Amino acid sequence: MVENQERNIVSKNIIITGGSRGIGAEIVQSLALCGHNVLLNYNNSEKEALEIQENLKKKNIHIELFKADVSKFEETKKLAEFALNKFKNIDVLINNAGISQTKLFTEITESEWQKMIDTNLSSAFFMSQQIAKNMIENKKGCIINISSIWGETGASCEVHYSISKAGLDGLTKSLAKELGPSNIRVNSIAPRNN
Repeated sequence: MVENQERNIVSKNIIITGGSRGIGAEIVQSLALCGHNVLLNYNNSEKEALEIQENLKKKNIHIELFKADVSKFEETKKLAEFALNKFKNIDVLINNAGISQTKLFTEITESEWQKMIDTNLSSAFFMSQQIAKNMIENKKGCIINISSIWGETGASCEVHYSISKAGLDGLTKSLAKELGPSNIRVNSIAPRNN
């Protein structure tokens, strides 16, 4: 960690999955502008990821990019290895990668169900498992899971999405208890529209 003299903050090493669009892109840019060392993970949105990197470069801010489908265990291993080679330790993991779909429950296919669970829930499980090892060694860290209000209340015509986010909240609560003694905080955020 390096102290940022202008803002008098300590720079953190941060991974953000699904960081090329939407909430993820806003998180990436906000944290990079605050002086943190940011790794933006993307899968299909390379153009958007490169645009974010280029826009920040114009402000003399560098971020790392890494393409990985975090719904796949082997790709999370590669992402974690890349991040640790760059940063040596990870202070914050933000599990933001996710998809949504509006569809009647009776029409959701097996492949749509599996893709939703793998993208929204398995990805956070895999990434947390990879990065927690480093955090446990360092006796510090923070994992933030981007959830949804639908994980709490459920949503009509978004059953598989709601279940994936409810599972993410369950993962958050369980990990908070297991990793807390190692000084690792685990929280979920459920953004709401005002």
